[in-house]
Amino acid sequence: MVATAATSSIFPVPSPSPDSGGADNKLVGGHAKVGGLKSKPVTSASLKAKAQAPSKINGSTVATSVESLKLEDDLPSPPPRTFINQLPDWSMLLAAITTIFLAAEKQWMMLDWKPRRPDMLIDPFGIGKIVQDGLVFRENFSIRSYEIGADRTASIETVMNHLQETALNHVKGAGLLGDGFGSTPEMCKKNLIWVVTRMQVVVDRYPTWGDIVQVDTWVSASGKNGMRRDWVLRDCKTGEILTRASSVWVMMNKLTRRLSKIPEEVREEIGSYFVDSDPILEEDSRKLTKLDDNTADYIRTGLSPRWTDLDINQHVNNVKYIGWILESAPQPILESHELSSMTLEYRRECGRDSVLDSLTAVSGANISNLADSGYVECKHLLRLENGAEIVRGRTEWRPKPVNNFGFVNQVPAEST
Repeated sequence: MVATAATSSIFPVPSPSPDSGGADNKLVGGHAKVGGLKSKPVTSASLKAKAQAPSKINGSTVATSVESLKLEDDLPSPPPRTFINQLPDWSMLLAAITTIFLAAEKQWMMLDWKPRRPDMLIDPFGIGKIVQDGLVFRENFSIRSYEIGADRTASIETVMNHLQETALNHVKGAGLLGDGFGSTPEMCKKNLIWVVTRMQVVVDRYPTWGDIVQVDTWVSASGKNGMRRDWVLRDCKTGEILTRASSVWVMMNKLTRRLSKIPEEVREEIGSYFVDSDPILEEDSRKLTKLDDNTADYIRTGLSPRWTDLDINQHVNNVKYIGWILESAPQPILESHELSSMTLEYRRECGRDSVLDSLTAVSGANISNLADSGYVECKHLLRLENGAEIVRGRTEWRPKPVNNFGFVNQVPAEST
């Protein structure tokens, strides 16, 4: 059509009549003959392709007006402008505020958690807390299955370990724990450690497996250069007092291994924690006599500390001495009686390579007939092989209570 229009402007072409069938206007094979010129064949497909092809100007594609109208028709129309939809979108801010409040509420509930059952305790196995105006430290312990003996009660070593653990956590909870074993920062600077010189324990009843016990401990002055530490161990459920203990501690230089006075710097650290009170136990003023091979009824030799018996101060744990003392106690007493009270005097420490002897003398009791003896008293001595005294002691024993099976001093045999 473009070619025809251009040709018509140069060579005038007469307009054919509608019914003319001349050769000049005849379409032959799809070609139009115009003044001896032939135009390119025009098909419906080529017309369609030309209609669909986008227009280009200087090599850039330009959308046609039809296409622009079509795209505008496809886009969703914006909602009408109202007061509501012109407000800012607060959903993200509200979501953030809600998340913060939920997290804060969760943390508060964890801090202020209350047991749903009355027999549950708040933080029963934590490191304890300071009570009574910051002067008493309290901690709870659960009696584990490996802490009980054949008679289904906790051993004396278990009780003493809980007392010792509470004492150390007391120092830690008060913020006075240095890099030593129960030593304050000023004590660490002067290479000083605490050592026990006397221990007195009274056990009214031993806890059993699964019991939760509560231990309270506090410290007081003892003379000019000593410190007294007392404990009370109770049944958490009933409040019954199970054990009372009192001890005296002094300072020793861990390098020279000699006793030392309490420096003023240390006294200022610990003085505010001293309680002005009487000992929890009345002091047993009876003299502890020395035993020898002639006065002892039972002797156990060849005892020596293992590596696991030493603490971080390379010092044998004082609870270990109790186990060594009971090594020489007669077996019939251990089977039929339980330890009710104990008084120990620590006179010297032993090293990792020491070899010790344990001596025991039974006072006023017939070992062959303990059923009628009632309370039994024993005297003890723990010494080195060269005769140097480590610990002197006295123990009192009472008959074991009848257990749930109706047996005394033994575990019931398996039924056949």
